[in-house]
Amino acid sequence: MKPNLGNLDRIVRIVVALVLITLYLTGVIGGTIGIVLIALAAIFILTSFLNFCPIYMAFGISTLKKKQ
Repeated sequence: MKPNLGNLDRIVRIVVALVLITLYLTGVIGGTIGIVLIALAAIFILTSFLNFCPIYMAFGISTLKKKQ
């Protein structure tokens, strides 16, 4: 797995995941949509820590800055 996430992308994913988790735990979102959003938050956190997104790889996208 070749890294393809830049720092800003990783930070945004973690912040979005934390917001989704907070909304679920406070009861703002719930039911099936809440479970789906919690799963999405888990995926965001996992890809952030792995520094790799399979969807980016499939489309040939990389948010990493190129080394000069």
